[in-house]
Amino acid sequence: MRKITHLTSFFFLLLLLTSFNNHADKTVSLTINVDNLRNSKGIVQFALYNKNGIIPDEDFTKCYKILKANIVNKSSTITFRNIPIGRYAINILHDENNNGKIDKGFILPIEGLGFSNFKTIGLSNKPSFAKASFDLNTDKSIKVAIVYM
Repeated sequence: MRKITHLTSFFFLLLLLTSFNNHADKTVSLTINVDNLRNSKGIVQFALYNKNGIIPDEDFTKCYKILKANIVNKSSTITFRNIPIGRYAINILHDENNNGKIDKGFILPIEGLGFSNFKTIGLSNKPSFAKASFDLNTDKSIKVAIVYM
């Protein structure tokens, strides 16, 4: 009887560990769409972030992954694949001259920017990871607004 109890405990523990392992290895896809761009020039750069305190990231050096997509009829869509379950934020640049950086006038950007969970950007509504982040635990599709200053 004692042998059966040990064997049952072993299989229960094995099942429990396997279920945790499968969850940690699960990956999902995230599709991001932007529309209403002011023109179809250049490309759209999609930066995916996974750590608190790294937004804003003006040079796009702290992002987890970055992808670029063409613009068709003032819209662009991209899909990040094989993303581990977690908390993420999106930062988008309408890179009209395709130079990979945020071009500015005197102080403000002259190209369009967007962040997940943001419809507007300003002094009273500054982007941060805490404000822009969302849970990603299943395949998801989101729309991000682009703001031109």
